Amino acid sequence: MSVLILLDQADGQIRKSSLEAACYGAQIAAQLGVSAESVVLGSVKDDLTTLGQYGVATVHTVNNESLDQADVQVFTKLMAQIATSLNATVIVLSNNLQGKAIAPGLSVLLKAGLVSGAISVPDTSNGFVVQKNVFGGKAFAHVAINTSVKIITLNPNSYPLTITEGIATVKAFTANIDANKVKVTASNKVEGEVSLSEAEIVISGGRGLKGPENWGLVTDLAKLLGAATACSRPVADINWRPHHEHVGQTGLAIAPNLYIAIGISGAIQHLAGVNRSKTIVVINKDPEAPFFKAADYGIVGDAFEVMPKIIEAVKKLKNQ
Repeated sequence: MSVLILLDQADGQIRKSSLEAACYGAQIAAQLGVSAESVVLGSVKDDLTTLGQYGVATVHTVNNESLDQADVQVFTKLMAQIATSLNATVIVLSNNLQGKAIAPGLSVLLKAGLVSGAISVPDTSNGFVVQKNVFGGKAFAHVAINTSVKIITLNPNSYPLTITEGIATVKAFTANIDANKVKVTASNKVEGEVSLSEAEIVISGGRGLKGPENWGLVTDLAKLLGAATACSRPVADINWRPHHEHVGQTGLAIAPNLYIAIGISGAIQHLAGVNRSKTIVVINKDPEAPFFKAADYGIVGDAFEVMPKIIEAVKKLKNQ
């Protein structure tokens, strides 16, 4: 018996969200008294033995170039094959695009109960109960999984990284790999930016900034803090910013440790995508803006007056 964690990789490097999943899966394994094992699909540049620092005892690798481009059907069947071979009773994936795509099919193949978007370690004192957000983050649900095999996808930034001095054993897994049914002909990647889905700090702007020419107020602070940049849907719709920066109900849902919203009113659709943030700071000149009700800290003021002062203060703190 084991807890099996899928470690998602991009360009040969393990994603931060997968390291969180490793720590999360290791904690579940400790509760159940079983081993924490992981699987890495495709070519990886990282030293996989260091994954032992996150609680993983063994890393099973399937080093095949065909797996460098994710084909959901291939990955799903491969995960089912590995989980069955290793007698995994709990399977953990990150609740990112890949994890969301694989988990449902894997649930069908293994006849396993699935909880997506978990935010805390399951309660195993009386069964196996997983907590998750529901109703756009306005409430919690506690879901019991009663099947012999259980699948969980973990929301990014919902479980802290815990680093130890462990060293993982790396083993090559011999698998039957189906031919890819999806052919990737081109891949256009945004370079030099902090990944929005995994960022610990996000600086976001809305129509209150009045135009794309004023976006330096967002990007300057983001560079100082090592943060990702985001925007509200109207900003993306009028092409002030690219759509991959749009956060909200119809965009990307994020959960950074710090979310700073500048000139965003805070409509319910936007809140649905950011209300899992640990700390929300709102800067808006309208004291009646709905966002202030959800904020941990609020500044009522004109962004064009407030932001330069914040940027200057951060520069002084960083001696820049």
